[in-house]
Amino acid sequence: MVPQAELEPGERVLEIFHADRTAYWRDHAWMAAGAMALGTGVLWAIGNPHVWTGAVGGLAAIAVRAGYLASDEMKARWDLTDRRVLGPLGKQAWLRDIAQVRVLGSAVQIVTAGGDKHLMKYQADRDAVKTRIEAAVAEARP
Repeated sequence: MVPQAELEPGERVLEIFHADRTAYWRDHAWMAAGAMALGTGVLWAIGNPHVWTGAVGGLAAIAVRAGYLASDEMKARWDLTDRRVLGPLGKQAWLRDIAQVRVLGSAVQIVTAGGDKHLMKYQADRDAVKTRIEAAVAEARP
């Protein structure tokens, strides 16, 4: 879950971004609340007399997901170089090709001019990450 791409000659890493444990659990708490509300609402809408089971099911589903994915998600690392953003599993975006950087919850999404999208999930300070990437993009463009 770390960048695999080798740096080019003269390329240097400017900053490293790791997933944040607090952001991870906060996002999952929000997902659990939504799943609980949705499960309860669906059971109420269909007339089920045991609507409370929707909340239990929603909470259980998100708790299992959170527990199962936590170890992998906490290992995720993104490197910002003076030329690219490098991510896990071979993901990369050239700074000159980045068309948009936006925030989604605790994540930062990078969209390239070619339409590729990369999601840096569970960032402790998503706005600072977005600002830092945008500054690197501005520096990389003539």
